[in-house]
Amino acid sequence: MHNLKRVLQPLPLCVLLAATACGGSSSSPASPVLTAAVQTTTITITAAGVSPNNIDVALGARVLFINNDSRSHNMTSDPHPDHTDCPAINSVGFLQPGQQVQTGNLNTARTCGYHDHDDPFNTKFRGTINIK
Repeated sequence: MHNLKRVLQPLPLCVLLAATACGGSSSSPASPVLTAAVQTTTITITAAGVSPNNIDVALGARVLFINNDSRSHNMTSDPHPDHTDCPAINSVGFLQPGQQVQTGNLNTARTCGYHDHDDPFNTKFRGTINIK
């Protein structure tokens, strides 16, 4: 019996080490899947989403949003609902089907996220503008 106690005594430590070594995976909210950045100043909105969803523009450029969807969209700067990252994007705002509106001048070098304020968590209507 004494030998059995000696063998079993380290067992809880081994079980604890094995359990912590396995670890676990944490799940985080899905981010929009961005395509490679494209050099353009036009973003088209369709029922399939925004295209391209990741663009590079020159410092001081304006970006034209064209709504080719059959429903309206309200394009604003991230984060939702504050829209404070890139206020120049907020000038796009509400777009009726067939309407096109430009952002204000993008005068600060940075990456700006944007989204449809009326559908803020739908990754199809989210993207980034990289100002260089």
